[in-house]
Amino acid sequence: MSDFQAIADRVEIEALRGEFTDAAMMRDYDRLASLFTPDGVLRMPNIPAELAGPEEIRTWGRRVPGFVEFLVQTTHPGVIRIEGDTAHGRAYMQEVGRLVDGRSEFNFAIYHDQYRRTGDGWRFTERVYEVRYHDSTPLTGSPVPASTPRR
Repeated sequence: MSDFQAIADRVEIEALRGEFTDAAMMRDYDRLASLFTPDGVLRMPNIPAELAGPEEIRTWGRRVPGFVEFLVQTTHPGVIRIEGDTAHGRAYMQEVGRLVDGRSEFNFAIYHDQYRRTGDGWRFTERVYEVRYHDSTPLTGSPVPASTPRR
């Protein structure tokens, strides 16, 4: 593999991780589900949820507004190891949100990822969310009313 191809792969995988965060923040669960291979799995043991395939991911995502008032998720780059048409890596997360029942959530976590190159670009084959720090102290702030989305 050329150095240029390795750089391009890393940029594409980082863009995939950014798309995931953006789709979650924008509550665009169709787009979020499209980031997984047909056999892809999203595991969130802290919830607990294990979602196999884009349709389960999409269906679960559509239920999220029923129990999550708001969520702010930020992704921090982590390691990426490319092995031909597959790769694995980690992304570091910080999340803050409030559930519709009033409970607050603040955490730091790691996504442990597996990726595969497809005809549509790099996709997740597995994404496992590991919470490393959790704080449920009630949040004192509130979400700002939504403005017109910018593209």
